Amino acid sequence: MSSPAAGQRGSGRRDSVRQRVAAALRAALIAGDLEPGRVYSASALAARFASSATPVREAMLELSRDGMVEVVPNTGFRVTEVSRAELDHLAEVRRLLEVPVMVNLAEHRTAADAARIRSLLPLVDAMRRAEEAGDMVAYLTADTEFHTSFLALHGNPELVQIVRRARERSRLHNLQSLAEAGQLTASTLEHEHMIDAALNRDGERMRELATRHLAHVRGEWARG
Repeated sequence: MSSPAAGQRGSGRRDSVRQRVAAALRAALIAGDLEPGRVYSASALAARFASSATPVREAMLELSRDGMVEVVPNTGFRVTEVSRAELDHLAEVRRLLEVPVMVNLAEHRTAADAARIRSLLPLVDAMRRAEEAGDMVAYLTADTEFHTSFLALHGNPELVQIVRRARERSRLHNLQSLAEAGQLTASTLEHEHMIDAALNRDGERMRELATRHLAHVRGEWARG
């Protein structure tokens, strides 16, 4: 008979796999690796993401509740399309929320915040490696973790969830071509500059960086 502790470990592993698969699927949707309008089966996605079909199916059902895919009975999941107007609205929501919060974080950065801000540097390194490898799913996963972790310093989890949802519903289909052309490097470097601005309590520099960085979402990142 298995012990309760063993059951908890097994459940924890399943949750970890499902979360990993869900994060990878969300990033693939944003990057355009999963095409709008196309139907994907759970088994095909499982092979693609080195997983079994069950966590993929669970993750896709979660994505369907968020409106990112639609369930096609006995077939799989259809990737939903996002209109240009919807992308504009999502970009506006992010700009209105993120820029003032990032400025506030820079201007009122505490000594305790500094260590947490510096701890985000490995995520910038992860983005750089993903860019060099042309792995836009890994790039967007690290990018999302960077921005939501930074915003979490503000202490408002509702804000973080709203921004995360807006990010997940966005589409950035031009990232791959930008990476291949070596044009994503400057955007990657902006993350380091945001860390520097926060550590130096430079609110105006942060405003400039955050505004320019978010402009990529409806600029060169989204073309294609």
